[in-house]
Amino acid sequence: MDSLDLIQIFREVARLGSFSAAARAQGVSPPSVSKAVVQLEARFGVRLFNRTTRKVSLTDAGQLLYERSGPMMELIDLTQAALHERATRPSGRLQLTAPHALMQTDLPAMLGRFMQQYPEVALQLHVTDRELSLAEEGVDLAFRVGPIRDANLIVRRLLPIDFVAAATPAYWREHGKPSHPDELRQHVQLAHSLPDRAPHWQFSVRGKPLELALQPRFVTTNVAPLATLAAQGLGVVWGARRALAAHIERGELETALEAFSPTDVWLHVAYMQRRHNSAALRALLQHLDEFAQTFRQDEAQGQAAVVSAPDAARKTPKSARAPAPPPARSRPRAGRS
Repeated sequence: MDSLDLIQIFREVARLGSFSAAARAQGVSPPSVSKAVVQLEARFGVRLFNRTTRKVSLTDAGQLLYERSGPMMELIDLTQAALHERATRPSGRLQLTAPHALMQTDLPAMLGRFMQQYPEVALQLHVTDRELSLAEEGVDLAFRVGPIRDANLIVRRLLPIDFVAAATPAYWREHGKPSHPDELRQHVQLAHSLPDRAPHWQFSVRGKPLELALQPRFVTTNVAPLATLAAQGLGVVWGARRALAAHIERGELETALEAFSPTDVWLHVAYMQRRHNSAALRALLQHLDEFAQTFRQDEAQGQAAVVSAPDAARKTPKSARAPAPPPARSRPRAGRS
């Protein structure tokens, strides 16, 4: 029995003035209470109670312990309550890390929605393409693209990452849209590369990996500028569709080579193996799972709509179809500066 338990029993005896009454209050036998008091007296080297056959009273040393232990026990109770609340209600600060490429995707908005849902949780996001040691850097959760082979981490697959080649419609008209990754050797390449690796793009051709060595006109360690430069008509970028989505939806970029996207690239989340993860981390993991599930459902519905549209058109009688509008004259798009 530790010191706190012994002091708790001592305080019950002092409060009730009886070993048997303290035993009933603690749900233990009277000999257990008597043994606890004897252990506490031996630990402090003083006598805490005056014992008679009729009553139990505090000695001077016992009175001192009773007075001094009251605020301490109250503080312990408050601390235990606060720890229990923290373990069950998401609060506190989470340290996160993610590569630069994810800053061009839905990740920032998704983290914002999490903060709206859990106003007592603060996030600190370290954006870097360097793989930080979660243990050494005190990171609670890491977003990473590609395989994670650290056996000390718990790794969850979040979403598959689809890659596309993208350039402006005007660029494709002038240089031709490729039908195979090898044709990109003849194009102006805008590439991302880590400092310790030569620039390259990875593809999947008939289920086998293909790595294309590059001689890019522009290369950067941060993917953020690539979509902007491609939207200015300066060349071709090979990147994650989600990172290019805004430019694609606005019609600034047009995609190609979708069928050659690597099939084994995933967005993962990784965290340390701990016996007790905070309520904030558990809430974030659940939020990520819900986000991934919603994303997959939206993707499936979008693909279903694309597949069903031609079928619906084939089933519609010609007489019921609206006449096609006359083709509009297209003007050459002005180059962006």
